[in-house]
Amino acid sequence: MIFRVSIMAVVVLALAGAWWLLQALGMPASLTPQTLTDWLNQEGATGPALLMLLMVIAVIVGPIPTLPISATAGLAFGLVNGTLIAASGALLGALLAFWIARLLGRDAILRHFPDNPVLAENGSQRFLTIAIFLTRLIPVFSFALISYAAGVTAIHTWRFALATFVGMLPMTLVFAGLGNTFELNPALTVVAGLAILVFMVWLPWSLGQRPDSRLARWLRLQNDREKTR
Repeated sequence: MIFRVSIMAVVVLALAGAWWLLQALGMPASLTPQTLTDWLNQEGATGPALLMLLMVIAVIVGPIPTLPISATAGLAFGLVNGTLIAASGALLGALLAFWIARLLGRDAILRHFPDNPVLAENGSQRFLTIAIFLTRLIPVFSFALISYAAGVTAIHTWRFALATFVGMLPMTLVFAGLGNTFELNPALTVVAGLAILVFMVWLPWSLGQRPDSRLARWLRLQNDREKTR
């Protein structure tokens, strides 16, 4: 408990400090691509680092939409550089959210579902990798909630990072190219992300209740194949 409280305190303080820094440097209250671009252009060489920091905060906090920040990256730094900057910041934020969930929530989940094929240590890495990749391809899913949900599964960190980075690249590139023509309803991303989170909680419970279902048998088959490699 002391360890978990310490982790949470460090995370909260780090996020508060990073947000204070952005505010101290003059970040505008309106987080539209054009206003953010004007601010980043004034910051000169530190602009890319500030955008990455904003992206990390957006990913970890959740309700702050990440795709307008990708549009800002395209406006401020060009299509290619903007895509790489936005994707790098999103990946860093996703990994931090992933490890927050793994350190704080995975043990509790495993106590309730110790042998579940989605959550167990010997769970199907292929299935989990594909699931993360597909959710990253679809921009309405909350980037933060998917990262937190993945942290309590058995997926390896490198697989999560690879599926996240490759999966988000197409839409990051698209929105970096759209620039200030992009508009997004933040509530939609949160609702969609919560729906996926509920599904990822429901799935282990459902598989535990129906061990002879087709999906449960398929997951066990994938586990057996990976063990024999």
